[in-house]
Parts: sequence; structure tokens; C-alpha cells
Amino acid sequence: MGAKNVRFNTSSNKDFQSELRKRVDSYFKDNNISKNGNWKLYIKTFVMFSAYVIPFLLITFNVFDSKLSWLILAILMGFGMAGIGMSVMHDANHGSYSKNDKLNKILGFFSLAFLAGNSQNWKTQHNVIHHTYTNVHELDEDIAPVGVLRFEPYSDKKAIHKLQFIYAWFFYGLMTLMWSTVKDFKQVIRYNKEGHVQAAGTTLGKQLFIIILSKLVYFSYMLIPFFVIPEMTFLNWVLGYCVMHFVAGLTLAVVFQLAHVTDENEYPMPTDNQLEHSFMVHQLSTTMNFATNNPVISYVVGGLNFQVEHHLFPSISHIHYPKISKIVQATAAEYNLPYHTGKSFWGALAAHTKMLYTLGRV
Repeated sequence: MGAKNVRFNTSSNKDFQSELRKRVDSYFKDNNISKNGNWKLYIKTFVMFSAYVIPFLLITFNVFDSKLSWLILAILMGFGMAGIGMSVMHDANHGSYSKNDKLNKILGFFSLAFLAGNSQNWKTQHNVIHHTYTNVHELDEDIAPVGVLRFEPYSDKKAIHKLQFIYAWFFYGLMTLMWSTVKDFKQVIRYNKEGHVQAAGTTLGKQLFIIILSKLVYFSYMLIPFFVIPEMTFLNWVLGYCVMHFVAGLTLAVVFQLAHVTDENEYPMPTDNQLEHSFMVHQLSTTMNFATNNPVISYVVGGLNFQVEHHLFPSISHIHYPKISKIVQATAAEYNLPYHTGKSFWGALAAHTKMLYTLGRV
């Protein structure tokens, strides 16, 4: 099934889509608010980068002079890394961070390269594929992980999947570690074969050059502590590096999976290459919010607990999601459409774990 051949039902729920867009646009117009980020996001950017850079500097200058302190600081770097990804990089690569498109591109590229990723690959997988074909079998890469994990009911079930509710968390922790090593290379080659590289107006050679150069720069600065601290062995460095990435990967994966892999989410299958719903209703049926009344979680996860709003309006900065969520929920209720919300973080985590258990058996 090719993505180019799958289409949405454009004749379905036209009134809902136009009414929701009108109401959300009116909110910004009536309150004279930009849909992009503001001073709150700029302060948050400083906070998130500080959460990553300060522990790195404390390690590099060996302020606490102990192996335990290196490990603790590596854990803090992992959380800072995830914070940059969710609060800064994510908005920038969606073009919602700033009105200035050039700033979005620069910040999106460097914030992800700073974390060992590649913005062009990320935008293809996330913006182009995941945001279009959310939870669609064989099209959404986010629900098509390595063979030991099963995230949707239409993929092949293996005996080992019965235990995935136990071991999935380990593989979640490998996500950014794979970014920093092999994933970008494998992904860009595949995207070139599928035509995504050309569609983005670039070439395979250019992207490979960018990936190689950015990895060299990344590992050059990441290795600084090893070279400047006499007591730090290479094994110490590898342990800290892996711990940092495990914390970042686990944090990012959990936040994203809670929104799409639970018993409340649908997994639509096209009939004759057509999906049942319009684009917006498809997003409502495949996406779930969580912990929306918890301002601390909303802050640290970059508003990605408001995944419904994000999938409906990805070009709007996450700092506006709490406000527009009320508009989305009310409008969905008026049109008798699903709006999945209400679970706490722990409730959503339990629902995701239960879904992993179910998908290992059904």
C-alpha cells in the first residue's frame, strides 16, 4: 500500500472542519495573539538548553570529581536533551516556534543536530508521514518499530510479543542512541528510494554530507570530558553516554506512545485506498490527550500531552494548546465526534502498558 495512493474522505464532516478552523482562528484574532511562540517560549528555550548544557559543563570541568556525579549529571543531561527535543526542536521543525521561517529552520536544524539527529529525516518521518497517516498500518512509521515490538493490530504477531509489556521500555530507551549512530544513515537512504529526499528539494549526497558532518561535530564535543578529565576512562564515558541517551529516549518514546498506542486510539484501514474519515476526524480518532490539567507535565513535555490539538494544528505553537483545547473539545462534542482525553499521566501510562499486553496476545 503506497502512501501516495491513500486519500482521506474529503466529503465527510466538512462542516466540522471549517467550523473548528474558524473558531480557532477567531480565538487568535479576537485576542490579538500570534499562533507562534512568544516570550514564554523563549524563556523556556533558555531553561531547556540550560538543563542540558549546565550538567555537561559540570562534567567537563569535573566540578564534583566523582564517578557517581558524572552518572547523575548524565541522567540530568538526558532529561535536558528530551526537553530540548519536545519544547524547542519540535516547534521549530513544525514551523510554529517563530513567524520567521528562517529562524525556524536554523533552530530546527541545530537543535536536533545538537542532540545527534537530522532535521530533514525527522521532518519526513514526523511531519510528512506520521502527521498525515497517523496510526495507519504500513504507512505510519511511528507504529512500525523493530520486530520485537508490536504497536498495532494489523502487523504480524510473534510469540515474543507476549512479553513486550515488560521489555518495551528497554527498547524505548534506545531511540536517541540509534539516532546518534545508524538510524539517520539507514533512513535517508530509504527515503531517497521512496522519493522523499527529492520531494524535500535536496539530494542524497547533500544529506549524507550533512549527516556525516553533524555527527563528527556532535561526537567531537561529546568526547571533550573524556579527553580533559584524566580520571575518566573510555568505559566511564561510554556508560555516561548510554545512560544519557537511555533517559532521553525513554522520556521521548513514552510521551509519544501514550498519545497513540492505547485502547482508545483507532487504527484505521483504507478501503480501496480511501480512509473512512476526513483528515481532522482521522486525527481525533487516532490521538489521545493526557494529564491536561497538570501544568508541570504540560511544561516539561512541550505541550505534547495535548496531542489532539497538536495533530489538528501542528503549525500552532504548543504554548497555545491548553487554551485552544477547550475550543476543540467543545466543537467535537457539538458534532458528536470523539475527543480522547481525561487520563492522568499515570492513567495513560497504565493504558499504554495494557495495550502492549493486549497487542502481544490478540
